[in-house]
Amino acid sequence: MTEAILNQQEVTKRNIIELLSQLTNTYQNTRRERKEILTEFSPENEEFSLLEEIELFTVNLRGYASQIAATGKIVNQENVISQLQAMRVFSVSPIGKFYFSSNGKYEQIKNYIRMLDYLRLLLLEYLQSY
Repeated sequence: MTEAILNQQEVTKRNIIELLSQLTNTYQNTRRERKEILTEFSPENEEFSLLEEIELFTVNLRGYASQIAATGKIVNQENVISQLQAMRVFSVSPIGKFYFSSNGKYEQIKNYIRMLDYLRLLLLEYLQSY
């Protein structure tokens, strides 16, 4: 690999690590909104509630990001790339409905959702350049 690619990978890795830290802080700041969402957005014929869907994305993405932070690589990289490409945060019914229908409300949790999607894109960029 060329030096430019290696430098760009290192920058992307640092961005992933920084975003992991920001996600933790942002999530802690959403406590009040999560309590409201829990009562206001009960699941309607959905397998998982809105908060559970967000948590599923969080667990997957944080797991991949933590692997990159610790080792610089991911086990089963090709499978993970395919999974990240298929993961569309806003196309998941409860998340998309919530995000685009609650105008002016829940801005902290919406910011958290955007950060999750950005982390997904950073992970893809890192893995595809590896």
